[in-house]
Amino acid sequence: MTINSNADQPDNYKDNNGQPVFLILGDSLSAGYGVAREKNWVSLLQQRFNSKKLNLRIVNASISGDTTGNGLVRLTAALHEHQPAWLLIELGANDGLRGLPLSLIRSNLKKLIQLGQQSQAKVLLMAIRIPPNYGKKYTQRFNALYTELAQETGVTLLPFMLNNIALHPELMQADRLHPTEQAQEMIMENVWEEIKDIMTAP
Repeated sequence: MTINSNADQPDNYKDNNGQPVFLILGDSLSAGYGVAREKNWVSLLQQRFNSKKLNLRIVNASISGDTTGNGLVRLTAALHEHQPAWLLIELGANDGLRGLPLSLIRSNLKKLIQLGQQSQAKVLLMAIRIPPNYGKKYTQRFNALYTELAQETGVTLLPFMLNNIALHPELMQADRLHPTEQAQEMIMENVWEEIKDIMTAP
C-alpha cells in the first residue's frame, strides 16, 4: 500500500531517510500528557503506518499547553525544517479553555492552515470541543469555527479525537481533560478511520 498523494511530491518533501513527513502540530492531547511516549496515540499511529507499509514518518511537534498563537510562532520553522507532505493541526483547546476571543482563534487557525497550504503540505484540521465554561453561545461558536474554516479553506476536517471518549470517566485522567493510556488506542483508531482512505491507494 502506498501513499496516494506523494507520488508527485519533489524530493524536498522527504526527510533524510527518504520518507515523506507527516507533521502534527498540537497541544497536550497529541503530546501525550500523562502517558508514556510509546503509548501515545501518535506513536500508535506511526505503528499503524508501518504495519500498512506506508512510507511515512510522523514528526510530533505538539507541546502541552500550546495555543493557536503559540502554534503560529512555531509552525514556520517546523515547515522549513521538516518540509512535510502532510500537516495535521490539532490546536484551539487551550484558547477555548482560557476564553480567548473567538475572532483571534479563528484568525490564528486560518493563518496556520494557510502556512501549511503555502508550503504545499496536505492540511488536515482536527475539530476541537471544549466544556461550556464560558456559556452556551461561546461554546457553540467555538465549535462551529472548525467546520467553517474547513469549508472556507478546503482542508479536510477530522472529528474531535475524544468523541466517544471524553464522556467516559474511566477513559479520562483525574483532570477530566486528558485521556488515559487506555484511551490512546481508541484515539488512534478514531484518527485512522478518518484518514485511511485519503492516505492510501491500491
